[in-house]
Amino acid sequence: MQERWMNQIDEITDAFKQSFGMLTIELLNWKPNQNTWSIGQNLDHLIVINGSYYPVIKAVREGTYKLPFIAKFDFMVSFFGRTVLKAVQPDRKKKMKTFPVWEPTKSGIKSDIWERFDKQQTDLKRLIQSCSDLLERGTIISSPANRNIVYKLETSFDIIVSHEWRHFEQSMEIERIRKQKCL
Repeated sequence: MQERWMNQIDEITDAFKQSFGMLTIELLNWKPNQNTWSIGQNLDHLIVINGSYYPVIKAVREGTYKLPFIAKFDFMVSFFGRTVLKAVQPDRKKKMKTFPVWEPTKSGIKSDIWERFDKQQTDLKRLIQSCSDLLERGTIISSPANRNIVYKLETSFDIIVSHEWRHFEQSMEIERIRKQKCL
């Protein structure tokens, strides 16, 4: 299973770079309107959201992580996991508002976005590799954005990968709109 996630992360990284790696910083920051994120903001958002899982997993490892009472109910853990995973599917057309903690940079994305994205993707694969024991134990965590949204660690990695594909698709749509406006 870990291999599948790492392969998907490599595929997503390659897809982003092949599709948008040659864009100038101005084009990475281009957005069709004020209510839509730029491609750069999509990348920044992925860096922010994926990074928010590291302290959670670190606390689990250190034995300092405290789950809310709701995590004692398997049906709630399954419910939240399925619900969040469904919400982040790449083919969902419904726009979602993210939690404030996961908002991307509001101003222009800097030219180091690709280095930051590459590093985050590499770190994410290392994190997944380091979690074999936690995955085997069926570890449950809370969403980094809301303590009362609980799901299995395994589901969190499914969520992360699906969420990355979702933002790749959103970035593809932004690029299609930009190209149409330039014609």
